[in-house]
Amino acid sequence: MKAAKKPATPQSATWPLDIYKVFKQVGIRQIAYVPDAGHTQLIKSCHADKTMRAVSLTTEEEGVAMMAGAWLGGDRGALLMQSSGVGNCINMFGTIRECRFPLLTLVTMRGEWGEFNPWQLPMGQSTPAALQNAGLVVQRVDDKALVGETVFAAANMAFQTNRAVAVLIGQRVVGFKDWSK
Repeated sequence: MKAAKKPATPQSATWPLDIYKVFKQVGIRQIAYVPDAGHTQLIKSCHADKTMRAVSLTTEEEGVAMMAGAWLGGDRGALLMQSSGVGNCINMFGTIRECRFPLLTLVTMRGEWGEFNPWQLPMGQSTPAALQNAGLVVQRVDDKALVGETVFAAANMAFQTNRAVAVLIGQRVVGFKDWSK
């Protein structure tokens, strides 16, 4: 039986720009990402900024190493990924934890509200626990209006305490996806 079609929820133009403003405010200069529809507007803003270096990765764990290198080189950075990429990073998170490198990662969630793809459910449902078990502080945001302040608080925690902090951006913020069109 085919699922009923629901119109795609349009992505608010404000929350990605709120994150970009926070990046500028806290001095983020390097952005590592695996292309993701949820982060599209933020990625475009970072690429357009001549003071930031946005790097497309082939796999998320490369971004963990890049963020450690950014910190060692005197830069602050952020790793952008989708929840399905969290599982790829578990071993690399050990490096961050043992060396006490700060890590700010923003994770757009899948496998939650309105998910149509059954392959997204296992990792989406286990992402918070996987991150916590790997030693990351997890902060979740499900309200578009609170994304900017949540990322700001997480960035301050990461860079002031040399801890790994993940902000999970709930699927209600990212929007309902309809790929049947």
